[in-house]
Amino acid sequence: MSRPLFIGLDLGTSGCRAMAIDADGRLQAQAAIALPAPLRQGARAEQAPELWWRGVADCLAALLPQISAKAVRAIAVDGTSGTLLLVDTDGEPLGPALMYNDGRSQAEAQRIAAVAPRESAAHGASAALAKLLHLKPGAAARYAVHQADWVVGRLTGHWGVSDENNCLKLGFDAIRKQWPDWLDALGIDRRLLPKVLFPGTPVASIKPTLAAELGLPPETLIVAGTTDSTAAFIATGASRIGEAVTSLGSSLVMKVIADRPIFSPDHGVYSQPLGERWLVGGGSNSGGAVLLHFFNRQQLDAMTPALNPERPTGLDYYPLLTPGERFPIADARLQARLTPRPEDDVTFFQAMLEGMARIEQQGYQLLAELGAPYPVSVRSAGGGSRNPAWTTIRQHLLGVPLLEAEQQEAAYGSALLARQGFLSQGIDVL
Repeated sequence: MSRPLFIGLDLGTSGCRAMAIDADGRLQAQAAIALPAPLRQGARAEQAPELWWRGVADCLAALLPQISAKAVRAIAVDGTSGTLLLVDTDGEPLGPALMYNDGRSQAEAQRIAAVAPRESAAHGASAALAKLLHLKPGAAARYAVHQADWVVGRLTGHWGVSDENNCLKLGFDAIRKQWPDWLDALGIDRRLLPKVLFPGTPVASIKPTLAAELGLPPETLIVAGTTDSTAAFIATGASRIGEAVTSLGSSLVMKVIADRPIFSPDHGVYSQPLGERWLVGGGSNSGGAVLLHFFNRQQLDAMTPALNPERPTGLDYYPLLTPGERFPIADARLQARLTPRPEDDVTFFQAMLEGMARIEQQGYQLLAELGAPYPVSVRSAGGGSRNPAWTTIRQHLLGVPLLEAEQQEAAYGSALLARQGFLSQGIDVL
């Protein structure tokens, strides 16, 4: 009989990745599918959730032939933090999802600021709670769901279920483990709010019809996942206080393990539970999405060997796609600095990497000033971690060891959560 396998699904803004691991955490197979980019117009950033499901289905179709599908025991899903949509009783979307970097909810953020405690992660226009108010739920709306929640619903048929990490920006109180009373002052319909589970908690078995369609065992367990950045953190192997992880993906997310939570909405700093400890950090709107606005991946790969990290460009860039920043500067009107643009594209590329590295250093310094430990080491996740020149630039600025991550992909972290959920039932996997 085949040894049990566990699958993690990672949904980002540009693709879906699946990874299968065994009970010892060894990677057995992986697959990736590209997704169309979100639609952007000014502060608007939207994506059709059906694209996510198509990506999940295609990813599983590519993954399962590589392994013994009948050996799969559990699946967990992670998605972008702050992405939100409304669905009806059957889970049908009532419109496009507002993505993590949708910036239209400025007025709603001000309403939240008037009633929410300072330690809430629901502050700011990028928070899911501001998006919920912006969407103005009508009679047809039954659930407010995050990206990962919606996929879990499609897999199980169970709606209105989420996890602690995704729900922080919707207003969930992770310290008291409840939806707070101050939400009532905003007129929030509590029927829309999901039941909140700890990441790695079993939700339900996969829908029988879907199991048959995919060739999975009908008892395959779907487990509560987390946000993409938290899954990426779990995947790296960081586990001790002071160990930090920077996610170098479409956006730039910095987190360090602390023994207590730290909240500072004025700085875009929030905390989320990680077992008995806390992840303290913040996410910048800078990141790979800015690079891909100017160059395609082939161009970036071609220019990378020509980068010279030992010779700084001297250009003081703050790379952003649109006005507005979350962390380390919380300013909805912050303008990008990407001028002067040199004639040489390689210099322009390096200057943007230097700007992002400064954002990372400023982020960890700010966290330390607020009471978190300054990193004793930094692991990296996301596509940017594979750029050696960028690693050198970051090393110079951070001044601490940059360690190799055990795994680079958020999907691996979700696979670990899937294994955790299965093992929590007390089932022997040997």
